[in-house]
Amino acid sequence: MKSEFEYFLDGKLNEECGVFGAYNIDEASQIVYYGLHSLQHRGQEGAGIASSDGENIITKKGEGLASEVFDSEKLSTLIGNMSVGHVRYSTSGGGGIENVQPLFIRAHTGNFVVAHNGNIVNTRELKMHLEAMGSIFHTTSDSEIIAHLIQREAGDFKEKILKALTKIEGAFSFIIMTKDSMYVIRDKNGFRPLAMGTLDNAYVFSSESSAFQIVGAKYLRDVEPAEVITLHKNNIEIDFYTDATQNKMCAMEYIYFSRPDTIINGLNVHTSRRRAGAILARECPVNADIVIGVPDSSLSSAMGYSDYSNIPCEMGLIKNRYVGRTFIKPNQMLRERGVMMKLSAMEAIVRDKNLILVDDSIVRGTTSRHIIKLLKNAGAKEIHVRITSSPIISPCFYGVDISNYDELISTKYNAKELADFIGADSLYFLSSEGMYEAMGKNICTACFTGKYPTSTFSLLDEIKNQK
Repeated sequence: MKSEFEYFLDGKLNEECGVFGAYNIDEASQIVYYGLHSLQHRGQEGAGIASSDGENIITKKGEGLASEVFDSEKLSTLIGNMSVGHVRYSTSGGGGIENVQPLFIRAHTGNFVVAHNGNIVNTRELKMHLEAMGSIFHTTSDSEIIAHLIQREAGDFKEKILKALTKIEGAFSFIIMTKDSMYVIRDKNGFRPLAMGTLDNAYVFSSESSAFQIVGAKYLRDVEPAEVITLHKNNIEIDFYTDATQNKMCAMEYIYFSRPDTIINGLNVHTSRRRAGAILARECPVNADIVIGVPDSSLSSAMGYSDYSNIPCEMGLIKNRYVGRTFIKPNQMLRERGVMMKLSAMEAIVRDKNLILVDDSIVRGTTSRHIIKLLKNAGAKEIHVRITSSPIISPCFYGVDISNYDELISTKYNAKELADFIGADSLYFLSSEGMYEAMGKNICTACFTGKYPTSTFSLLDEIKNQK
């Protein structure tokens, strides 16, 4: 769970991580390294790459950004035509080098590595069961559970994977690599994104299709819910570990997490956000001089609001892209400076103007309050906040770091009260119908509705405990 100070510094939600895999290509680790750069927004706490030359698996990883962890010397040791990479933001299990992935598993039947994006919701029951059977866990990450489950099943490696997957619930995209094979897996509910692409005679896999562009790959399709793609000796086999599937992509992927050039379920993220902004303008128009978006995820939505309302869209906020991670004590003054370091208001644009401020979500409300303070200090007259999602009223147990009701300000205040709290002249959230219109019906909206698409005892217990 993220601390109050981290919310002040980041100002946003974070999602667990990103995975990238490359199969059947020379110097595969180089391709993976560039892929991780494109996924860096999905996690900045740690990065790792594993590669195989057909005989041995080599793993290098560390805490920090991919560019901080890897240099040409380290990459030169990651030889082979098959590689898996991972960038991490910890939501389950916490940080630390032991939790940085890919996780390397030593086994008498053959070593393998696991890279995971998402969150396993029945972790507690599975871990208690596995420990009772003698399993010893070396990390606090829920990702290690899949490795122990695989090792306890019978059959060849693929059969063991297929059996293990039936025991876990939640959101997960896995890339598992042995010395000579790669297994690409998406959960049966389709919560977390995972795309497949081609590069000459090679295959690449990524948490976001936008990462394919930087390596020159062509987007092929999304991995289907419950699909298990096996790549072995240049052959591809397709299996499904269950036929009880649904397609419930996390709505926050469209709203905030993914890059605007990513395609999810056939829908471009920028197009979805721009559509959401236009629907906001239709649902709740307001007279103002300019529309501005909170960088970066809300810029597309601000364009959409401007399109529909015919109110000019301007750059009222500037994001400082060179602010590093901060390890300072969270007193009030430094909290406020943390936000000021991240964003600056354009006084020449906003002074004496009535503004429509478009943002993607409100979690605690503290960041919104400081942004509005920045704009008013720069001379803005009125600030009307428009949010391109519904109020967040429930925790997420599928890999987004909102796991406690106390973090969610919309459980305490209605829109009018929240507007007063953040200092806005008005506040409006996109309706649930507007969200579906912008993103399609195949989305998970549990954090907005409290209706969870899975029903495991661990999840129900977690929800009960939070209340």
